[in-house]
Amino acid sequence: MTMSLDLLHPLLATVLAYLMGSVSFAVVVSRVMGLSDPRSYGSHNPGATNVLRSGNKAAALLTLLLDGVKGWLPVYAVVHFGAAYGLAEGSVALVALAAFAGHVWPVFFRFQGGKGVATAAGVLFGIEPLLGLATMCTWLIVAFFSRYSSLAALASAVFAPAYYFLGHRLVWYADDFVLLATVVMSAILVWRHQGNIAKLLRGEESRIGGQKLGSDSN
Repeated sequence: MTMSLDLLHPLLATVLAYLMGSVSFAVVVSRVMGLSDPRSYGSHNPGATNVLRSGNKAAALLTLLLDGVKGWLPVYAVVHFGAAYGLAEGSVALVALAAFAGHVWPVFFRFQGGKGVATAAGVLFGIEPLLGLATMCTWLIVAFFSRYSSLAALASAVFAPAYYFLGHRLVWYADDFVLLATVVMSAILVWRHQGNIAKLLRGEESRIGGQKLGSDSN
């Protein structure tokens, strides 16, 4: 019985995190605010950047925040309260990956989700606030100097695992499973930005403030 409970709690937490991640707030917010489905225009990507193309900045900002919160909340809950429910080492990594995977492959939307930038950021803040802050600062710096949102997202994805590893040396205790989870998320983010990478190499990627329909990074 004890062994069954030991397996049940991490499994339940992982499933709940995935289901939370599967809520596509780009679609939900657009419906609530009477906007067109973001999957029907622009890049057809259900993310904050594409919602912004509707012309409604409030909807885009709300989508961005909620996509971040759905990554942060389950991870934060396990980090701070998981031990009381038998969630041992490795549970944080499972929940982090599940919430992120839910956004990228949402069960409620035929497994067609966004690229995962905002949700990944929320996950990182849930793991360790300083990790999330360092990654967010990387995005801001690269975006400011390059004016490419996609390049900023790619740089942040590459640096996030390095920040976690370095943070282990200097600031916090590191879990090898969490380090692996950040590497996996980073690899998926880079993979999901293949189209953006090709445009960057061709010099065709649109810059922040002058985005063309069809280019997206969220």
